[in-house]
Amino acid sequence: MPMDFARHVDERLGTDGFFQRRCEDAARARRVGHPLYYADVPDMEKQAETLEEWAPSVIPGLLQTEPYMRVLMQHGEPTASRELIEQRVRARLVRAELWNREDRPAYWGILRESLIRDALLPPEQMAEQLEHILDVIRASDSVLQVVPQTTVAHPLMYGMAKIMSFPDAPPLVWTESNFDGQMADFPALVKEYRRSYDLLRAVALPPEASLALIEEAARNYRHEAQQGH
Repeated sequence: MPMDFARHVDERLGTDGFFQRRCEDAARARRVGHPLYYADVPDMEKQAETLEEWAPSVIPGLLQTEPYMRVLMQHGEPTASRELIEQRVRARLVRAELWNREDRPAYWGILRESLIRDALLPPEQMAEQLEHILDVIRASDSVLQVVPQTTVAHPLMYGMAKIMSFPDAPPLVWTESNFDGQMADFPALVKEYRRSYDLLRAVALPPEASLALIEEAARNYRHEAQQGH
């Protein structure tokens, strides 16, 4: 929103400059390489108290390694210049600095098993990607679950969702497609996403079993890489 309108909203709602800060952060995001439609999200992730993600198509950006990022960007936007891709890789790495913050949000992620089984990268890099996920989740005391391939029908089966709750603002839901994204804050809609996400947890593998599945897949990729040398 325009800065003047943000000031007006803060004054009317008594939100202590919350919306003005979001405008300033969006301007910064545009300068550091995020797509315009995504400009608000990185700061919202930092401000969030809880961050819950459902990733049916790609590993969430906060858990990606650099090779994974580059492959996604190269194939997702084939006409993008190398300079633009590197700029966006750097921006995504800055986002991932969230894991080093003491006040980071409590994180819960749910992935589809196909993201682990269907290798987007060569075996060695795929092993590194899965090991990175394990390291981040364990080091940050976060939770990760996997929806098994045998579970074909489940809640939220039509697309990704990121649910963010805040200590000083209402919860939000972020959804995204290839070249666009949408922030939902209507309470009834957020409530529907919240309920669907909770039901999705119930059909996913338990956290320990999920990490064990990822760990086994990483070992298999390592073995495959060694066999290829």
